[in-house]
Amino acid sequence: MSERDPAAGDPAGPPEEDPRIRGEKHPVARMIALGIVLSLIGIAIALLIDWFPVSAAGSADEIDTVYDVLLICSVPVFILVMTVAIYSVVRFRAKPGDMRDGAPIHGNTRLEVVWVTIPFLMVTALAIYGWIVLDDLEAKQPNTLIVNVTGQQFTWSFDYPSEKVKSNELVLPKDRPVEFRIHTKDVLHSFWVPEFRLKSDAVPGLTTKIRLTPDRIGRYQVVCAELCGIGHSTMRQNVRVVATADFDSWLDDQKQAAAPPSGEAEGGGGETGGGGGGAGGDGAAVFAANGCASCHTFKPANATGTVGPDLDEIATPTAAFIRQSIVDPNKEVEEGFSPGIMPQDFGDKLSPDELDALVEYLLKAQK
Repeated sequence: MSERDPAAGDPAGPPEEDPRIRGEKHPVARMIALGIVLSLIGIAIALLIDWFPVSAAGSADEIDTVYDVLLICSVPVFILVMTVAIYSVVRFRAKPGDMRDGAPIHGNTRLEVVWVTIPFLMVTALAIYGWIVLDDLEAKQPNTLIVNVTGQQFTWSFDYPSEKVKSNELVLPKDRPVEFRIHTKDVLHSFWVPEFRLKSDAVPGLTTKIRLTPDRIGRYQVVCAELCGIGHSTMRQNVRVVATADFDSWLDDQKQAAAPPSGEAEGGGGETGGGGGGAGGDGAAVFAANGCASCHTFKPANATGTVGPDLDEIATPTAAFIRQSIVDPNKEVEEGFSPGIMPQDFGDKLSPDELDALVEYLLKAQK
């Protein structure tokens, strides 16, 4: 009778105990206890981190609270799962050279019901809580200021329809509810002022809305939070929250600046030098309204963009070349820049008068 290899075990005898689980009668309880301790530490750290900039709208505090609640719920789930995984890998991993199969296990119906039911109840509760907060934030309020927000590569413009004012700067009165009606002229953008917390996509063909009440005087920035092209990072615009009296004064200044000169209003004085000045002024407005400053450097407009060529040093300073560069920018691309950077639809966006004014405005700077 040949000797049997002791390492092979006796097929007829009881299975040999796996040394990897020797003494581990209640490993789940141990892992859960460790997970709870680490979860409390993780929650404390997460709540101590200052995640957001200073709040400047009434909605910010409610949104910050929602975020804290999400952290309190999600940090323990993450830590408990990772604790079980890491504990199992470290404590029960096979020794080098051990090629045996692991010990057979069977499903635990009670455990499976628990780990499905608890996340389901958590997600349901969070969804209801989020819906209640959102419904409260979106409630209509009296004396709401309507602001139309237009995004386009790579700038924002703002229209106050009730006040009949248009601006490239967003100015808002403190403590007055505001409704932003957001749309885009080209691709997807996302309207976001971090200090206000709320943001909304600008979707072609749709008008989206958000409502909030600025409550802190200061200067902030509109940021595009949707990758919209090569100039995406430059798509920022100034925001000012001011006192009501200052806001009314700003509106008056904007209306006066937009009013035609008295000579033009009376039908005279527009045939001589005033015509050139008017064209130059219109060109500056077209330059600003179409986001040219986001991509180009141009001293007369205080523009410092670097995505596109420097317009203070146009290679061929002729009206024909400037016009072609606007309506067909890929036809002749300046060295050091790639085709396709500049939007190709300005020939369709701009009216003939706007195009003429913009060409003249850019051409005057070269003289």
